[in-house]
Amino acid sequence: MPALKSRMAMLALAGTALLSGCQSVIDQTYESSVKPSSNPQIVDEVQKNDPRAQMGAREHPRIVASYGGEYHDAKTERLVARIAGALTAVSENPNQSYRITILNSPAINAFALPGGYLYVTRGLLALANDASEVAAVLSHEMAHVTANHGIERQKREEAEVIASRVVAEVLSSDLAGKQALARGKLRLAAFSRQQELQADVIGVRMLGEAGYDPFAAARFLDSMAAYARFSAVDPETDQSLDFLSSHPSAPQRVDLARQHARAFGQEGTVGDKGRDYYLTGIDGLLYGDSPDEGYVRNETFLHAGLGIRFDVPEGFRIDNKVEAVLATGPDETAIRFDGVQAGDVSSLANYLTSGWVAGLQPDTVQETTINGLPAATARASAERWDFDVTVIRLDKQIFRFLTAVPKGSSTLQSTANTLRQTFRRMTPQEIAALKPLRVRVVTVQPGETITTMAARMMGTDRKLDLFRLINALSTGATISPGQRVKIISE
Repeated sequence: MPALKSRMAMLALAGTALLSGCQSVIDQTYESSVKPSSNPQIVDEVQKNDPRAQMGAREHPRIVASYGGEYHDAKTERLVARIAGALTAVSENPNQSYRITILNSPAINAFALPGGYLYVTRGLLALANDASEVAAVLSHEMAHVTANHGIERQKREEAEVIASRVVAEVLSSDLAGKQALARGKLRLAAFSRQQELQADVIGVRMLGEAGYDPFAAARFLDSMAAYARFSAVDPETDQSLDFLSSHPSAPQRVDLARQHARAFGQEGTVGDKGRDYYLTGIDGLLYGDSPDEGYVRNETFLHAGLGIRFDVPEGFRIDNKVEAVLATGPDETAIRFDGVQAGDVSSLANYLTSGWVAGLQPDTVQETTINGLPAATARASAERWDFDVTVIRLDKQIFRFLTAVPKGSSTLQSTANTLRQTFRRMTPQEIAALKPLRVRVVTVQPGETITTMAARMMGTDRKLDLFRLINALSTGATISPGQRVKIISE
């Protein structure tokens, strides 16, 4: 369950120390036919004596763990393999083998580690609209590998010292590792602006020589910038795991990408976009929350695996990540929800006073039941915040709500009451009916418009904006019968 964002963390945890914690890989080389080899060579074997590959191999498990694991879908993996195969055939080092991992994260990101380890998130695949755009991202990351940017940086900054420091940061704890990545501390995946621009040049050349639309690089940079603006409407949106936060982006960089692309011809007249087979390849792609982390449906959080659900008050926004579910509302109100193993806890009242809550007021501890489940509540206070703490036992787990409001706020009780009144077991019927959101590729029918298509979107209250965004449709754009577009639905 979900991670903290900066302001939420300060509201609910940082100043109080209230909570102690909680608790697709394609290994192939490719022939110029752009089809996977019938006798694939494993990257670990091809490069087993290469120190660059060893460096990538050392960091690979930490990267995968920090981005929600690998995303496995045979159709999508074949799609990415096809794109990567075309690029490998025109690479500056065709002997370089690559290990390409699709990460199970809704973030918009891609990056490379030394030795041919490439990563792309399913979130980026959902945003892209054709194969040439994904090819633009992968060719850029391949360029970092072939240009030895990772090794150059390691030499400048003393490779082993940095690597050991990164390892220490990531291994210190699961949470510390994820936060280290989120703050951009993983130096192995960060490059200088000069290296980024060099990778742009190499990447655009690879795009054109592989037969893809060379203008896709500039086009997708524009799409990612639009995504960043869409996300920034909510000031709490954390883009630290997104592509543009680790790759410098500016209008000049987009202009340079277009200039390099013009070496192959005029925009719209050269290269293949690969839109049709790309859309077929991502049809059904998981979108947004992973089932393992539960679902957010407007102001309701549901977790089929845990069999629980609850609502936050109207006007609150739920943020569902890995370590906790957080929600923010009016007047700086914040909520944190997580779960821990019950262990040998026999009394929830004793559990509340066992030391994991700083500033707890012992005289406020009360045992109760919440929708038939044993529970206990208490108040706490620290610095300029007042807290309601509610714990609920369900089978072998204890679920914990922490509600924070500015001192003296009158909303603490009503907010906590909403959580307590709505927390309950899910019924078998509810669990069976709960489906993840996915990218669905549909064909526009006669009479349908952007407005009617956007109305079919699920999982967002900004349906029209998100529909335009994932289909790269400008404000004045229209759609026509027979056109294939993406929607988000179950």
